[in-house]
Amino acid sequence: MIVIKSPAEIEKIRAAGRLLARILRTLSESITPGVTTTADLDALAAILVKEAGGRAAFKGYMGYPAHICTSVNQQVVHGLPTNRVLMSGDIVSIDMGVELDGYYADAAITVPIGEITPEARRLLDITRQALYVGIDQAQVGKRIGDIASAIQKFVERHGYSVVRELVGHGVGRKIHEDPPVPNYGKPGSGPVLREGMTLAIEPMVNQGKPQVVCLADKWTIVTEDNKLSAHFEHTVAITRKGPLILTVE
Repeated sequence: MIVIKSPAEIEKIRAAGRLLARILRTLSESITPGVTTTADLDALAAILVKEAGGRAAFKGYMGYPAHICTSVNQQVVHGLPTNRVLMSGDIVSIDMGVELDGYYADAAITVPIGEITPEARRLLDITRQALYVGIDQAQVGKRIGDIASAIQKFVERHGYSVVRELVGHGVGRKIHEDPPVPNYGKPGSGPVLREGMTLAIEPMVNQGKPQVVCLADKWTIVTEDNKLSAHFEHTVAITRKGPLILTVE
């Protein structure tokens, strides 16, 4: 069931989104290459969300043990925070959901650590642009497939691939709602976009092939060919005036 949100509900999701955007920015600015671990980021996220009166939506969700997901280099999503030190040249995707006053927002960024290669920088740039290409299609009367197709075509045109096993989703009253929002598909397919829908749009883009595998920890998803992956995500509301990004400060 696709949940349509009222303007008041969208404002509550927006409040959660603003908090989430601040936390992600603070986390990214806190990283010192060769010093900061992904567990350090998780601990800081826990403090920041609690101080703001919110809750980390991933903690305990389906048994997930941490407050954020930290996926390094060839890790695509759901990376578990550990004592791994982030080194110059790494990239780390930080994915977090926040619940505030009963409403949820979801967002992700991929952060370059120190000096990264031009190839890694280009992957981050294309993935970030792919997110906004998808968001541009989040218009009343269009369909989920229009978002999916736009992302896929943009990514593949630049020589990368989109992960197919993992998708975006509705978000708002719960951290995961209908409808699924793939990053590949046919234009004009899927549910019609209606005013009041709130979606987490999140391209996961691989430097190499699209295939992924899950590690023995049963959470961390990595690229099968061990090449880099990047992930950017925003929570977006469908409005009469066009897409409204809710996970910005």
